[in-house]
Amino acid sequence: MAKKLLFQFDTDPTPSVFDSVVAYDGGADHVTGIGDVNTENVLAMVDGCIYTRGNKKDTAIFVGGGSLEEGEKVFLAVKKRFFAGFRVSAMFDSNGSNTTAAAAVANIANVCSPKRKKAVVLGGTGPVGQRAAALLSKEGSDVFITSRSIDKANTVCQGINKRFDVDCKALPGGTHDERCNAIVDASIVVATGASGVVLLNEEDWSTNPTIEVLCDANAMPPLGIAGIEMNDKAKIRNGKKTFGSIGFGGLKISVHRACISKLFETNDLCLDAEEIYSIAKSML
Repeated sequence: MAKKLLFQFDTDPTPSVFDSVVAYDGGADHVTGIGDVNTENVLAMVDGCIYTRGNKKDTAIFVGGGSLEEGEKVFLAVKKRFFAGFRVSAMFDSNGSNTTAAAAVANIANVCSPKRKKAVVLGGTGPVGQRAAALLSKEGSDVFITSRSIDKANTVCQGINKRFDVDCKALPGGTHDERCNAIVDASIVVATGASGVVLLNEEDWSTNPTIEVLCDANAMPPLGIAGIEMNDKAKIRNGKKTFGSIGFGGLKISVHRACISKLFETNDLCLDAEEIYSIAKSML
């Protein structure tokens, strides 16, 4: 029986150990991690994947790394290299952005209908924040992204809106008062800021009458939203349902493994945010 080979194309100098471990747990027989992958050197690597085996479903590609922007470029280059039957299945998950955001939003949508509700992604200009904003928008939420730099938030929103055909909007979030103003009338609040930075105090949200769900993606204390615990999984706090990074992280790992497994079922699967989110929702 042919071995299931996964080629991990990482835009960082050192391929992610986390992604390698999950790949093995997802069913890959052998994982080859390659660092410093870019849009030019990846082409020969793709050729090696698509021209060497008759049963192409036993070879797959995973694109990762710390940069969402660079990863998107590499993933696009990978897909453009495919033609006719010369293709293998591929997955994109730079910085865990797709699997983490998919797990978070799927959990939110499981306890609260996001449609036509205001959702605020605090510190949302990073990889996970961008994907969470996109997925919430696709679910029908009116999404706002905050950042210390309103210019950066506007640029990020433009990119998300172009990629996903949505209408995310930017709000200033550099000060405590700006973040408190941002969540006024919000139903959903997601924190995806830098580790160790508190974005909201508990008193900022505990008495807010419109908030239904809060989700914090930070895995390092202190969390971005004070009053939430990492293990929270639809935990009722101050009359709102809360999720911490470990609380929804179990689904993230399960989704990541499931995606790896699916790569070896066919040779023409491409898993990006939308497809990964669909898998996440099906697992709840």
